[in-house]
Amino acid sequence: MDNNRIIAAFTQGQLKEEKPNFSIGDTVKVYQILLEGEKQDKQRIQTIEGTVIAMHNLDKNHSDDISSSFTIRRISYGCGVEKTFPYHSPLIQKIEVTRKGSVRRAKLYYLRDRVGKASKVKEDISR
Repeated sequence: MDNNRIIAAFTQGQLKEEKPNFSIGDTVKVYQILLEGEKQDKQRIQTIEGTVIAMHNLDKNHSDDISSSFTIRRISYGCGVEKTFPYHSPLIQKIEVTRKGSVRRAKLYYLRDRVGKASKVKEDISR
Protein backbone atom coordinates (compact mmCIF):
# COMPACT_ATOMS: atom_id res chain seq x y z
CA MET A 1 0.00 0.00 0.00
CA ASP A 2 1.19 3.50 -0.81
CA ASN A 3 2.50 5.62 2.10
CA ASN A 4 0.29 8.57 1.18
CA ARG A 5 -2.81 6.39 1.36
CA ILE A 6 -1.81 5.06 4.75
CA ILE A 7 -1.30 8.58 6.10
CA ALA A 8 -4.58 9.80 4.56
CA ALA A 9 -6.48 6.89 6.08
CA PHE A 10 -4.99 7.57 9.51
CA THR A 11 -5.69 11.32 9.43
CA GLN A 12 -9.33 10.83 8.36
CA GLY A 13 -10.00 9.24 11.74
CA GLN A 14 -8.43 12.17 13.56
CA LEU A 15 -10.50 14.95 11.95
CA LYS A 16 -13.31 16.61 13.90
CA GLU A 17 -16.86 16.33 12.67
CA GLU A 18 -18.29 19.63 13.95
CA LYS A 19 -16.79 22.75 12.47
CA PRO A 20 -17.42 26.02 14.29
CA ASN A 21 -17.96 29.03 12.09
CA PHE A 22 -15.37 31.64 13.05
CA SER A 23 -13.01 33.81 11.08
CA ILE A 24 -10.15 36.23 11.57
CA GLY A 25 -11.00 39.16 13.83
CA ASP A 26 -13.59 37.23 15.84
CA THR A 27 -13.32 36.99 19.60
CA VAL A 28 -13.52 33.33 20.55
CA LYS A 29 -13.54 31.35 23.75
CA VAL A 30 -11.52 28.11 23.50
CA TYR A 31 -12.26 25.37 26.02
CA GLN A 32 -9.04 23.37 26.38
CA ILE A 33 -8.62 20.14 28.35
CA LEU A 34 -5.54 20.17 30.59
CA LEU A 35 -4.08 16.97 32.01
CA GLU A 36 -2.73 17.30 35.55
CA GLY A 37 -1.01 15.14 38.10
CA GLU A 38 2.12 13.03 37.95
CA LYS A 39 0.41 10.34 35.88
CA GLN A 40 -1.70 12.92 34.08
CA ASP A 41 -4.82 11.18 35.30
CA LYS A 42 -6.66 14.33 36.37
CA GLN A 43 -8.40 16.57 33.86
CA ARG A 44 -9.71 20.10 34.02
CA ILE A 45 -11.02 22.53 31.44
CA GLN A 46 -9.34 25.90 30.98
CA THR A 47 -10.97 28.64 28.92
CA ILE A 48 -8.91 31.08 26.91
CA GLU A 49 -10.66 34.05 25.34
CA GLY A 50 -8.99 36.19 22.71
CA THR A 51 -9.05 37.60 19.20
CA VAL A 52 -8.26 35.31 16.27
CA ILE A 53 -5.29 36.95 14.52
CA ALA A 54 -4.31 34.17 12.09
CA MET A 55 -5.55 30.97 10.52
CA HIS A 56 -3.10 28.52 8.97
CA ASN A 57 -4.24 25.98 6.34
CA LEU A 58 -7.81 26.79 7.28
CA ASP A 59 -10.11 28.58 4.88
CA LYS A 60 -13.73 29.72 5.05
CA ASN A 61 -14.95 26.21 4.18
CA HIS A 62 -12.76 24.68 6.93
CA SER A 63 -11.03 22.22 4.62
CA ASP A 64 -10.13 18.84 6.01
CA ASP A 65 -6.42 19.36 6.57
CA ILE A 66 -4.93 17.79 9.69
CA SER A 67 -2.25 20.50 9.93
CA SER A 68 -4.72 23.40 10.14
CA SER A 69 -4.39 25.71 13.14
CA PHE A 70 -5.41 29.13 14.40
CA THR A 71 -3.74 31.72 16.63
CA ILE A 72 -5.50 33.80 19.26
CA ARG A 73 -4.18 36.84 21.08
CA ARG A 74 -5.22 38.26 24.41
CA ILE A 75 -3.89 40.77 26.91
CA SER A 76 -3.07 39.17 30.25
CA TYR A 77 -1.95 41.45 33.12
CA GLY A 78 -0.78 44.10 30.65
CA CYS A 79 1.26 41.67 28.57
CA GLY A 80 0.19 40.33 25.17
CA VAL A 81 -0.07 36.55 24.99
CA GLU A 82 -0.53 34.55 21.78
CA LYS A 83 -1.37 30.88 21.59
CA THR A 84 -1.62 28.66 18.55
CA PHE A 85 -4.11 25.79 18.64
CA PRO A 86 -4.24 22.84 16.27
CA TYR A 87 -7.76 22.90 14.88
CA HIS A 88 -8.35 19.14 15.04
CA SER A 89 -6.73 18.61 18.45
CA PRO A 90 -8.54 16.18 20.75
CA LEU A 91 -7.65 18.45 23.69
CA ILE A 92 -9.94 21.22 22.44
CA GLN A 93 -13.39 20.53 23.80
CA LYS A 94 -15.23 23.35 22.01
CA ILE A 95 -14.79 26.75 20.40
CA GLU A 96 -17.39 29.39 21.14
CA VAL A 97 -17.65 32.67 19.21
CA THR A 98 -18.45 35.55 21.56
CA ARG A 99 -18.08 38.47 19.14
CA LYS A 100 -17.81 38.81 15.37
CA GLY A 101 -15.14 41.17 14.06
CA SER A 102 -14.97 43.23 10.90
CA VAL A 103 -11.45 43.26 9.42
CA ARG A 104 -9.85 43.79 6.02
CA ARG A 105 -6.72 41.73 6.53
CA ALA A 106 -5.97 38.02 6.45
CA LYS A 107 -3.47 38.25 9.30
CA LEU A 108 -3.83 40.72 12.19
CA TYR A 109 -0.19 40.84 13.27
CA TYR A 110 -0.40 44.63 13.50
CA LEU A 111 -2.33 44.21 16.76
CA ARG A 112 0.96 43.31 18.45
CA ASP A 113 2.02 46.95 18.37
CA ARG A 114 -1.30 48.31 19.63
CA VAL A 115 -2.17 49.02 23.26
CA GLY A 116 -5.49 49.70 24.97
CA LYS A 117 -8.50 50.68 22.88
CA ALA A 118 -6.38 50.78 19.72
CA SER A 119 -5.98 47.01 19.92
CA LYS A 120 -9.74 46.43 19.60
CA VAL A 121 -11.28 45.10 16.40
CA LYS A 122 -14.44 46.76 15.16
CA GLU A 123 -17.54 44.62 15.68
CA ASP A 124 -19.44 43.37 12.66
CA ILE A 125 -23.12 43.89 13.44
CA SER A 126 -24.34 42.71 10.03
CA ARG A 127 -23.58 39.01 10.71
